[in-house]
Amino acid sequence: MAQVSISLDADLAIELMLMTGTKSPQDAVQLVALDFLARGRRTEARTGDARDAHRTAEPHPNHSEQG
Repeated sequence: MAQVSISLDADLAIELMLMTGTKSPQDAVQLVALDFLARGRRTEARTGDARDAHRTAEPHPNHSEQG
């Protein structure tokens, strides 16, 4: 896999390392990025898209139930 180098504020890198429990800023950023991407996929899976609108629509009452 290709690698990319980025510059990051030292305080932010330390916070990420503490949050992820890693000893390397590179690993911390990679874990946060992977989690961010996975969370986006999970959200899409839970909410669906326009084709899934029927799941959240209000049910139409049956004519036999009205009276």
